[in-house]
Amino acid sequence: MGSVIPLKNSANSAYLDLRNLVANKLDKVEKLINLKLESKVDLIQKMTKHHLNSGGKRLRALLTLGSAKLAGYDLGDRDINLASCVELIHSATLLHDDVIDESDLRRGNKTTNNIWGNQSSILTGDYLLSRCFEIMVDDGDLEILKLLSSTSSKIAQGEVLQLQHKGEADLLEETYTKIINLKTAALFSAATKTGACLGKLDIKEKEALASYGKNLGLAFQIADDALDYFAKEILFGKEVGKDFYEGKTTLPLIIIFQRANDEERDFLKEIFKKEKRTEDDFSEVLSLINKYKAVEESLKRAEYFVNVSRDALAIFPNSREKNILQNLSSFSLNRSF
Repeated sequence: MGSVIPLKNSANSAYLDLRNLVANKLDKVEKLINLKLESKVDLIQKMTKHHLNSGGKRLRALLTLGSAKLAGYDLGDRDINLASCVELIHSATLLHDDVIDESDLRRGNKTTNNIWGNQSSILTGDYLLSRCFEIMVDDGDLEILKLLSSTSSKIAQGEVLQLQHKGEADLLEETYTKIINLKTAALFSAATKTGACLGKLDIKEKEALASYGKNLGLAFQIADDALDYFAKEILFGKEVGKDFYEGKTTLPLIIIFQRANDEERDFLKEIFKKEKRTEDDFSEVLSLINKYKAVEESLKRAEYFVNVSRDALAIFPNSREKNILQNLSSFSLNRSF
């Protein structure tokens, strides 16, 4: 099934190094998230507990904490509060995503909309967003409030843009990049820039950390989209072919459409016009993916953003924090979970 691309243990080590760097803070983030999601409404309590217990890497929270540490923030709990806020924004978007995509599984577990229905899931996602805005207001930093609120707007725009182009086999790579920039990279960038704001860095340093997060997010999403065509579900907790069956045109498909002959292009257009795609359809597309080495090419594009991400931190003096964040960029490309 597609090409098997070896995964590097060092990439996973970089992620674990970041977790260890901020371990005490991350524990407090988890506790705060659970506290903020307490509700007297029993259904909300059940749904948020189920959603949070389904796992997740807490990568955006880790980026907030790690960036704050790099920026020299060491007083108080603002980094914990805002890391929780960033993670709640992400969790809310996942709840909404699952409704839009009509997903039944996430990380191998039943989605909240599968168990409790779409209406409850949408409203619970809204509840998560309202709680995170309370955290922002309590923090009182207008720069961060503006940053995170505008990021929430970007994510919503990215979702709508993706929906607008659903089923387009001939999607432009420029449009795809715009979608993932809004849907994924914007929150990565906001997480790292929030850390910079906490450390009272200057404008250039804030923009450097924002660029680091943005390019890390682009690499992460491109690699994730490539996983759709070769991941082992038991390893990644990702439904193989999920994007394909949902009619999402991602970079591997854009690449084969760019390289395909007229007959193959017509085939792809017809496949994506269908209301539902079959396993046979997926197998035929996988043959084209292999023929045109679309997974390998996608990961090459992701590697470009990995390098830009690493280089963005060159402005900072050498430190343990800088080294860990730079090494983390490889996690987006070579992770095994």
